[in-house]
Amino acid sequence: MKTPTNTAVWLATAMVILMTALPVQAQKADDSLYRDLGGLEVLTKVVDDTLASALADVRIKDTFKDTDMKRLAKLITEQFCELSGGPCKYSGDPMKEVHQGLALNNMQFNALVEDLQAAMDKSNIPSRTQNKLLALLAPMQRTVVTK
Repeated sequence: MKTPTNTAVWLATAMVILMTALPVQAQKADDSLYRDLGGLEVLTKVVDDTLASALADVRIKDTFKDTDMKRLAKLITEQFCELSGGPCKYSGDPMKEVHQGLALNNMQFNALVEDLQAAMDKSNIPSRTQNKLLALLAPMQRTVVTK
């Protein structure tokens, strides 16, 4: 029986290493929250319902007076999708930059969160799942609220 050359041993070793490394690299982020939220279809509905409520909400409707609501809905949907582990990529500007100069306060931030929760309730998203998404969104308060 012929013994393998150093090159053959090295090549076989390299292939074993690559084959065992690929599954780790190929693993995608945990998408369980995205799935629990109902995927892109439900997220789109939740965002649309949230923004419809926000436009009717006397506490915050004026905040959106100069806003392209169709574009805003698209960006928020992307953001929720990405944050929850879905396949989307947020294509908007950083939150601090987007909200700069708007002088938003905690009342306005909380009103939008309430509208979001009502939209998630309307889509029958369980409270536990809602809380997971809200926990991911909560840190944004520091960059959105400036007043």
